[in-house]
Amino acid sequence: MLLNRTTPPAARSAVQALGASRIREVANAGIGLSDVLPFWFGEPDQETPAFIREAAKASLDAGDTFYTHNFGIPPLREAIAAYVSRLHKPTDMSRVAVTSSGVSALMLLSQLIIQPGDRVVAVTPLWPNLVEIPKILGAEVVKVPLRFGQTWELDVQQLLDALTPGTRAVLINSPNNPTGWVITREQQEILLAHCRQHGIWILSDDVYERLVYDSPPGESGEPGTRSCAPSFLDLADEQDRLVSANSFSKSWLMTGWRLGWVVAPQALMADLGKLIEYNTSCAPGFVQRGGIVAVERGDEIIAHTIERYRAARDFLYTRLNAMPGIIAPKSKGAMYLFFRVEGVDDTLALCKRLVTEARVGLAPGSAFGPEGEGYIRWCFASSLDRLEEGCQRLEQFMARQ
Repeated sequence: MLLNRTTPPAARSAVQALGASRIREVANAGIGLSDVLPFWFGEPDQETPAFIREAAKASLDAGDTFYTHNFGIPPLREAIAAYVSRLHKPTDMSRVAVTSSGVSALMLLSQLIIQPGDRVVAVTPLWPNLVEIPKILGAEVVKVPLRFGQTWELDVQQLLDALTPGTRAVLINSPNNPTGWVITREQQEILLAHCRQHGIWILSDDVYERLVYDSPPGESGEPGTRSCAPSFLDLADEQDRLVSANSFSKSWLMTGWRLGWVVAPQALMADLGKLIEYNTSCAPGFVQRGGIVAVERGDEIIAHTIERYRAARDFLYTRLNAMPGIIAPKSKGAMYLFFRVEGVDDTLALCKRLVTEARVGLAPGSAFGPEGEGYIRWCFASSLDRLEEGCQRLEQFMARQ
C-alpha cells in the first residue's frame, strides 16, 4: 500500500493488534488512592537485601559506569554458570549471557529462534508478555490451556497433539504465572522426546524455578524437599533445541534492578551476541555487581523467601476457599493464587471496582488471555497481616453484591 502525507501515522499491524496490559489498566484506576492494598503485580513487599544493594553502590562509587561486554562481565557469567551447574547439569559460562531483565531475555530468545509465519504453541493461562512476544515477531500462537481443579494441571496428550510437525517452538513457564502450575519430571521427559523427534524448540521461562512448595518425595533426593522446580536443563543435552530464560527479580527480591540471563546452545551464542548489541548493548556494570553477590551469597534469602511464601500461600488458600462463591486451587509454585469467582464474566470490570470500592488491587484473569476470564490472580508475596486485611476487604465487598 502506498503511503502519502494524508495517511495517518500508525504502527505496523502486528503491534497494533497487541493487547494492552489489563493489569496496568487496573493499577491505573488506583492512581491517587493511597489506601489501596496492591496485590496486582508479581512483586514482593520486601526490598532488596542490603548486601546486594551495597555491592552495587560500591561499584558505582568505584566509577563502574561504562559499557560492558554484550554477554555480561565475566565474574557474573562465571557465577551464573556455577549456580546453574549446581542446580542442574554442568554448564559452561560460554553458554550464559546476561540480559537487561528477564523480559529482555525472553524477547532475545524469541528473536533468536522465531520468525514471521512460524507456529508457536504456548501452555496457558500465561503471563501476557510471553504470549505477545511471538506475535510481535509475526508468529502464530496456538494455546493449550491448563485444567482447573484442586490444582492446575496439564493434559500432556493435548499438548503433544498441538505440537504437530512444522511447529517451531513451545513456550513453557513453570512454575507458572498466573496459576502456580509446576510441570513434572515425567511430563518434561515426554515433551523433550517429542520435541527432539520433530525438531521443535523449547523456550523455557524459568524465572520462578526456586519458588516451589510441597514437592513430591523422590524428586530432589530428599523426601518432600527440592532446591528448585523440575527443569529441562536437568535433562537436555547441549545439542537439544532448548533455550532458558531466567531473572534475578523473584528469587533475590530484585524486581526493579532489571537483570536476567539466558542459557542457550553454544552454536547460538554468536548470533545471540548480535541481538544483545542491537537491543540493549549490555546490562549496567554496577547492576551486574549486585547480581554477583546475589548468586554467590543469596541462598539464605531464597530459603527465607520460600518459607515466607509457603506460609502466605497456605493462609490465603484457606481464607479464599472459606468465602462463598470463590474456588481457589492450591498453587504448587511461583507467588500467586489464580482463583475462580462464580458468576463473574468480566474480571477486568470487577477488579476495577475492587480498587475503587474496596481498595484492594488484584489482577483480572482476562489479562492472561480469554481462557483466564472468570478468574483473578492474587500475588501472595506479602505479610500475613497485609493478606488478612486484603481478604477482609474482599469479603466485605463480596457480601455487598
